[in-house]
Amino acid sequence: MARRKLTLVFIGVFCLIMVVPFILGAGKAQSAPKLDLDTPEIAALDVKECIEPVEYMRSSHMTLLDQWRNDVVREGKTAYVSSSGQVYEMSLDDTCLSCHSNPDQFCESCHAYSNVDLYCWECHGLTDDGVVGEG
Repeated sequence: MARRKLTLVFIGVFCLIMVVPFILGAGKAQSAPKLDLDTPEIAALDVKECIEPVEYMRSSHMTLLDQWRNDVVREGKTAYVSSSGQVYEMSLDDTCLSCHSNPDQFCESCHAYSNVDLYCWECHGLTDDGVVGEG
C-alpha cells in the first residue's frame, strides 16, 4: 500500500514538473517580428522582387543558401538561374545583402524569434557597427 502511494506521489510530481513550464508561459507568446524591407537599395529598385518568390524564400532560404555554399565551395559554380530564368551570382554578400542591407533587423530578428543560431557571419563578416564587411 505504501508503495502504491509513493508511485502516485511520484506520478503527480512528475506531471506537475512537466506542466509548470506551459502554465508559466501561457499568454506570453511573442509576436513574430515585422520585417523592414524599406532599405535604400530596395527603394531604388524599379521592380521589387527577390531571386525567388516570397513564399519560397520564407520557407526555404536556408536550403537555397546551403546549396549555393556547396556549389560555390565544392564545385566552383557561381551562377544561379532562378525559377524566372534570371541569372544571379551565388553570393550572400553581393546578392542577398546587396538588397537586404539591414541584416541585424532582417536576418537576426526572425532567427532570434525562431531560436535559430545564424552561422553565416562566421564566413561572411560583419563589422562592429553591423555593416557587411569583406567575406
